[in-house]
Amino acid sequence: METNSKILLVDDDQDLLKLLSIRLNSAGYEIDTVNSAESAINYLDLERPQLVISDIQMSGMNGMALFEHINAKFPALPVIILTAHGTIPDAVSAVQRGVFGYLTKPYDSKTLLAQVQKALNNAPQAQETENANALWCKDIITQSADMKDILNKAELVARGDASVLLYGESGVGKELFARAIHSASNRYDKPFIAVNCSAIPEQLLETELFGHVKGAFTGAIRDHQGLFQLAEGGTLFLDEIGDMPLFLQVKLLRALQEKQIRPVGSANTFTINVRFISATHRDLREEIAKGSFREDLYYRLDVISLKIPSLSQRREDIPLLANHFLELFANRYQRNINGFSPDAMQTLITAPWPGNVRQLMNVVEQSVVLSTTSLIPPTLVCDAINMETSQLASFEEAKKQFERDYLVRVLKITSGNVTQAARIAKRNRTEFYKLLQRYQIDFSIYKTRVLESHKEPISTRN
Repeated sequence: METNSKILLVDDDQDLLKLLSIRLNSAGYEIDTVNSAESAINYLDLERPQLVISDIQMSGMNGMALFEHINAKFPALPVIILTAHGTIPDAVSAVQRGVFGYLTKPYDSKTLLAQVQKALNNAPQAQETENANALWCKDIITQSADMKDILNKAELVARGDASVLLYGESGVGKELFARAIHSASNRYDKPFIAVNCSAIPEQLLETELFGHVKGAFTGAIRDHQGLFQLAEGGTLFLDEIGDMPLFLQVKLLRALQEKQIRPVGSANTFTINVRFISATHRDLREEIAKGSFREDLYYRLDVISLKIPSLSQRREDIPLLANHFLELFANRYQRNINGFSPDAMQTLITAPWPGNVRQLMNVVEQSVVLSTTSLIPPTLVCDAINMETSQLASFEEAKKQFERDYLVRVLKITSGNVTQAARIAKRNRTEFYKLLQRYQIDFSIYKTRVLESHKEPISTRN
C-alpha cells in the first residue's frame, strides 16, 4: 500500500507504541510517536499529521483533554481514541463529542487498519508545498505548521460550493488562497475572476460586476458583460469586500440568494452558476456595528471563514520566501547573486513587515536590482525596508547600555556627587564605584562641567 499519510501515536505505554508503529509502518504509513498529551500538543505546533491515535488514559493530560485541544485548534484533524474495555462508555461519549472513532485494547489488526483508512479518507491529505503532486497550492510557499493547517482546511472547503470569506492583513496572499481553492475544486477548468472592490471607483464597480446594456448611461455604446457572467461555471473572487458601497451590497445579496443578476439598464435577469470567495482586511463585525456593512450579506459570505496569518506570525517562512524571490528576480534581471549575507537574512527575519509577503517581495526585488556583490549585504536590505541599519541589540547589550545611561544620568542629576548618586540608585558607595569602573565613567568630569557652567561669561564681566 503506497501512502504519504502521517499518523501521530500518543500513549505512555512504550510497548503499545512500538507495536502500533510496527503495524502501521508495515501498512505504508509514516508514523511519529510521543508518550504524553503534552508532548503531542508541542508536536502539533510544528507538524500536521493527517490522523492522531491517542490512548484515553494517560498520566497527566488524558486523551479526551488532548482531543478537546485538537478539536478547538485543528477541527479538520481526525482523532481515534484507544480504550480499554472498562472505558468503552467514555469512548462512546467521546464519539458523540466529535472523536472520529475508538478502538478497544487489545486491538484487532484488521479493525485498526480499516478504522485508520476510514479516518484518512475523510481527512485532508498532507500539503507539503514542495510536493509536486500538490499542484493546486504550488504558489503558496510555506513551511509553517499554521499555514499547512489552513491549506488542509482549504482543500476540504474546495470540495463544496459554500461561500468562503478570507481574513488577513493586506499583502498576506489572500488571492493566492482563493486561486488555490478554485484550483482544488471541481470548477478548476472554469474561469477564476478576481476583482478588488476598493480599487474600482464606486460608479464603475456596479457595471464591472453586473454588466450593462447599450444606452444604459452616457457612454454605454454597446452591451457589456459583467464579471458575474464572465465567471460563469467558475469562481468569482471579491477582494476587499468590506469596501463595497452599501447600495451594491444589496445587489450582491440578491445575486447570492437568487443566483440571478440584472445588468444595469436591462429589464432581463440572467441565471448565474458562480462560486463566491471574498476577502477583507477589515473586521466585518465592527463594520456591521458602524452600519457600513450589511449583516445579512455578511452571513451569506461568511459560510466558511479562513484566517491567513501575517508574515510576522510565521517568521519561519521568511528565509524560504526570501530565497524564492531572490531566485525569481536574479533570473529576471540576469544578476549573478547567490544569496543573502547572514546579517541581511537576520534583518529580514526580525523586520516588522507591516506589508507582509508583498512587502518582502518588493524588498528582495530592490535588493537584487541594487546589489553589486554575489551576497546581498544588510545595508541594502535595511534601505529597502526603510529601517535603521543597526540590528536589534541582544539582551546583554541592551542591559549594559541601559546601565551606563542610567549611571550617567544620576551623575548629571547630582553634579558628580557619588554619595548622592549611590543613594538615588539605592546602592552602597562601594558597589556604585565598581559600576563606574566597569563602564569606565569618570565622575569628576560631571563636577568639572557643573563648575564651568556656573562661571560668568567673560563678555559680561565688568
